[in-house]
Amino acid sequence: MKTTFQPQLIAIDLDGTLIHSGGYVSLRNRAALSLAHAAAIEVVVATGRRHSFALQVLRDLHLPSAHALISSNGTVIRTIGSELLHRDHLSLETARWLVTHAAEFRSTLVLTFDTVGPDGHDTRGALVCEDFDELNASIGRWMNSNRDYLAQVSPIEDALNAAAPIQMMLCGTIDRMNAAEALLASHPGIAAVGAPELPTTVITLHRTAYPERDLTILDILPVGCSKASALTRLAAIRGIPMSEVLAIGDNWNDVPMLEAAGSAVLMANAPADLLALAQARNWRIAPGHDDDGVAIVIEEALAVGVQP
Repeated sequence: MKTTFQPQLIAIDLDGTLIHSGGYVSLRNRAALSLAHAAAIEVVVATGRRHSFALQVLRDLHLPSAHALISSNGTVIRTIGSELLHRDHLSLETARWLVTHAAEFRSTLVLTFDTVGPDGHDTRGALVCEDFDELNASIGRWMNSNRDYLAQVSPIEDALNAAAPIQMMLCGTIDRMNAAEALLASHPGIAAVGAPELPTTVITLHRTAYPERDLTILDILPVGCSKASALTRLAAIRGIPMSEVLAIGDNWNDVPMLEAAGSAVLMANAPADLLALAQARNWRIAPGHDDDGVAIVIEEALAVGVQP
């Protein structure tokens, strides 16, 4: 028999989940976040965005500064107030090797460094690219939004002479990134998220797909890093069992988090193949991000409970 589910912690993806396709958080979603806070439930945003970029949206929501923000697909955990709780890095050796291994895709490569200060802002050089042209063509809006943090370094290896990155990212068309993913996943040092890790594994590979935009983003993270690993770590810090966590997401990089949570909700705007997976696993499918799906889930969770 299914029982009602009242979460102690709610983990929510940002893009495609909490954020409307117009780039804002709706009034109903804002009210639902306030409702959760009033019920003493911590709302944790878990995003592929880095901390500073996520705060461009979250500052306006006035979430409690002590609430956590999981960024860079689980590599970093900070509070909204920018207190560092946990961080992982790719080793310099691994990062340099990856640049060489994926040389044919280096024009689509972005390095991310954690340069967040006490105010939550990054510095220029938090993001490093070798070539802007192909990235401008595929993720031009993102490039423009992050222009104050982008540095162009050629060769890109020169950016790896000192500080270690927290992640690397490849972006491009679905076909081009399918080829990149096939190259990366074929190496024993790289494991796709959810795949078994070998003693040789040093990198975890995450995919976020936007078929309607002909865009795929491949996030290259330290081994074992995911939204799930960060969420599990945070729940332990908070003293909350994962069975009492509700997770809401819309894309493939959310799958580990959805699998780890006590209750999983997938947005209706998710890719078709992921929707099929959700149905096979009996995950709830909520209305899409343009239909206030997050608010509907939270309202129902607090009023009558969610069916796991």
